[in-house]
Amino acid sequence: MAITKSDKIKRTFFLGFVRLHILYHASRGPIYGLEMIRELSQHGYQLSPGTLYPILHGLEKEGFLQSEREVVEGKMRRTYTVTPTGQEALRESIDKVRELFNEISQS
Repeated sequence: MAITKSDKIKRTFFLGFVRLHILYHASRGPIYGLEMIRELSQHGYQLSPGTLYPILHGLEKEGFLQSEREVVEGKMRRTYTVTPTGQEALRESIDKVRELFNEISQS
């Protein structure tokens, strides 16, 4: 099945929404990859580890998340929390999402 231009556009926008979900949940407390895959699936996003982990690593590299390694049930797990930069980006994004939603809902 060929990927259409519409599919590419949706993917671009949806990945932005996924990043906001990640920042939001990381602002509430430590998160980890599998947990986020499950959480995002409840919102209709079907992400594989091969898609999610590069997003998490990218958000960390950009300074929006920080990670720590911990041992859980004998296995190493990397957890992520939001940084002050990530918190600020989340606040600004929420304002922009509200503004857009208000404008769209009045149409």
